[in-house]
Amino acid sequence: MPDITSNVSFENVAREWRCKWSEDNEKASLTALQELLSANLAAIKESGATVQRVVCGSCMDFKVIMTLPAESFGAWEEAGFAPEAEFLKVRAT
Repeated sequence: MPDITSNVSFENVAREWRCKWSEDNEKASLTALQELLSANLAAIKESGATVQRVVCGSCMDFKVIMTLPAESFGAWEEAGFAPEAEFLKVRAT
């Protein structure tokens, strides 16, 4: 188990994608983000990740939190945290 300090160790590493959605076009950005997550969920989980999705209707957040075993995180990092780039494209629209 990796240590950060003498009293802080960890087994898992998390990465969070934070996006904002809007009410425009009948919440098209929210729909697009959910469709993208649904299309990629199985591939994300293949790495051994657990996935949480958090949606807030008042602050219009769409967050995806992936938690992986520490030993698997490096390989995902080297792969560019796929499909993170796709989420960032939707976030930018």
